Amino acid sequence: MTGLPRLALLLCTYAATLAMTQPDTALGQAVTPAVARSIAKTQKPPLHGQHWMAITGKPLAATAGAMMFQRGGNAVDAACAMIAATSTMWDVLSWGGETQALVYDPRTKKVVAINGLGVAPTGATVEFFRSRGMDYPPAYGPLAAVTPGTPGGLMLMLAGYGTLSLAEVLGPSIELADGYPIDAETADNIERWKDKIKEWPYSRQTMLPHLGEAREAPRPGEIFRQPDLAATLRKLVEAEREALAAGKSRKDAIQAAHDRFYRGDIARELVRGTQEQGGLITLEDLDRWRPLVEAPLTTNYRGIDVYKLDVWTQGPALLQALNLLEHFDLKALGYNSANYVHTVYQAMNLAFADRDFYYGDPSFPPEEPTRGLLSKDYAKARAATIRMDRNDATAGPGDPYPYQGGVNPFADRLRDTRRADAATPDAALSGAGLERFEQGFRSGTTTVVAADAQGWLVAVTPSGGWIPATIAGRTGIGLSQRLQSFVLDPALNPYNVLEPGKRPRVTLTPSLAFKDGKPWLAFAVQGGDSQDQNLLQFFLNVVEFGMTPQEAAEAANFTSYQMRSSFDRHESQAGRLVLNESMPQWVRRELAQRGYKLEYEQRSSGPINAILLDHAHGTIWGGSSNHGEDYGIAW
Repeated sequence: MTGLPRLALLLCTYAATLAMTQPDTALGQAVTPAVARSIAKTQKPPLHGQHWMAITGKPLAATAGAMMFQRGGNAVDAACAMIAATSTMWDVLSWGGETQALVYDPRTKKVVAINGLGVAPTGATVEFFRSRGMDYPPAYGPLAAVTPGTPGGLMLMLAGYGTLSLAEVLGPSIELADGYPIDAETADNIERWKDKIKEWPYSRQTMLPHLGEAREAPRPGEIFRQPDLAATLRKLVEAEREALAAGKSRKDAIQAAHDRFYRGDIARELVRGTQEQGGLITLEDLDRWRPLVEAPLTTNYRGIDVYKLDVWTQGPALLQALNLLEHFDLKALGYNSANYVHTVYQAMNLAFADRDFYYGDPSFPPEEPTRGLLSKDYAKARAATIRMDRNDATAGPGDPYPYQGGVNPFADRLRDTRRADAATPDAALSGAGLERFEQGFRSGTTTVVAADAQGWLVAVTPSGGWIPATIAGRTGIGLSQRLQSFVLDPALNPYNVLEPGKRPRVTLTPSLAFKDGKPWLAFAVQGGDSQDQNLLQFFLNVVEFGMTPQEAAEAANFTSYQMRSSFDRHESQAGRLVLNESMPQWVRRELAQRGYKLEYEQRSSGPINAILLDHAHGTIWGGSSNHGEDYGIAW
């Protein structure tokens, strides 16, 4: 779309949202959206359904979810099929990555969190990487891998909350692994990374079918075959089938497949193939690892309950930002006005500064000050520090310990961090350094959201093993690169220092929201450290400005790079602000006067996927951004 129609579309959305006077006319209330206001024209049509809805990062993967609904499955079955399909299609992840989910269970009327994140393997110590001259674990290769989490996380979800068999859920993915017409985005990404892929023999064999030709990656539309992965997936189905034949229950049969992956012949080949290429994962690492069912964290924003995963993700930063923003009249500031952009940016600065210093694996000491971080009083104190006249390029972590009745064990280190940030704000990057920084900052991940008429609501952010990934031997499994999210220097974050058996603090961050005590909104986005920025703005677009999910998913977001990247060298770019090209000149001028370094892009929402339950009419609304290849199907 050219600049002028895009500008007209965004201004139409802007005018429509300003026409909203009260948030209680939003979807799910007594007033129909079409009656409340005129819905703005979007590049993608809004998705509507009555019985079920499945949205994810690729059209074929969304079809896999729809197939589960057609078999009589629920939203968890559909979500598991979409996770499997996107992993098979290398939709910025592979099977050796990690799966994180929030699931609303209508039977118990509770939200549960699925922790399918792998851990640092044996031998992955600070001393190991320091001895190799590294300041951080590497961004790529077998030494970047944590233990695979997606297979275990998927099977835990399916066994506990789904209804179908593993054979049914993996059926579409086995067909895809046997061969599917590869999309241009993935095929071109393989070609872009082919020199790195050639470093690993099993990756080279799988992903570069035209070695020696000008283009060595698959061509768009070519049938892309992964026989090793297909064989691995069939082994999981075989383990389930044999367990059922032996009289095991459905749940125990799925556990048998889990055991074959993490303790059987698949595990042995995965470890052999990883260690052959220099990786550290051992059979004991796989045997000890377990996916977890956890309680989510939550906050209430203007009467809406928002749920995120625990501090082993960046998700609570969104909750912290909402707590801060409750102290500002965002609607009165005006959608994407200079004051609005500045206020949200400053709130994100403070929330992400806390993320960078305090978040880590809660199962390892020291204990994170989670209660203080999510305290409303702490947010009020932090909000009072926001200056409206200028960006604070040195905003650092606060001290949440007094707000949970404690004393900060790292008070001296916290003061040193603030002094260092004030004295040496991060320098601007350019050229190859900037390209590498942005690849990390927005890297990896896909999203899965699903809902059904029985009341199940699911949001998932699976990731890891993105291109270029090291494939582990003859398993077809692309290994995660998540070890790079650890730090080796406790001065940067004493809660996220690398240790064997520990989970890194990751960017992955699905979201659920409840309105009037009822499940209302599932939303997720890919894109590394930009994820909770985009999700925060999406949520505010719906709640404060009354946008539909599709409008909010396409709306003109902005991106800060002031937080530290969770990837590679963990750099930041204080004051850098990327705006949508449609932003008016007067807003650009005001933001520049406040010290922001401005850049612009045509599509800035991020690839957001969302589902909204309209309880007033018993229908389901879907939104899928125009940012990438995300796609949804409903009935």
